[in-house]
Amino acid sequence: MLVAVDHVRPAGSEPRLRAFHEGVPGMTEIPKPPVLAARGGCRFAAGRVRLHLSVEAGFRPARKAHPGLRVSGIHDYAARLEKRGAPVARDDNLPGHRRFSTQDPVGNRLEFPAPLE
Repeated sequence: MLVAVDHVRPAGSEPRLRAFHEGVPGMTEIPKPPVLAARGGCRFAAGRVRLHLSVEAGFRPARKAHPGLRVSGIHDYAARLEKRGAPVARDDNLPGHRRFSTQDPVGNRLEFPAPLE
């Protein structure tokens, strides 16, 4: 289960991001307040986790800078992403953790760390 994350996205990318965030990590889109909906973007929820995707003119994807998204069941979560066509790059370079990274549909790097149990 995701714990928390926020992102900025390019204008017009909402359809691709909806397909990714609803299909890959299995989040549910939630409505934005009308005053904010006029600005574009979208919001998602998974349990207590809320993800707000805002839009930005002149957007460039973050390929190195990235959020770390804490998950439970990291192996199952990576398999879920791979099954849905997301690239998964495993990395054992963070002591005391298992982790992998992927990219969202607009090219941002997303990292998924999990402390060793």
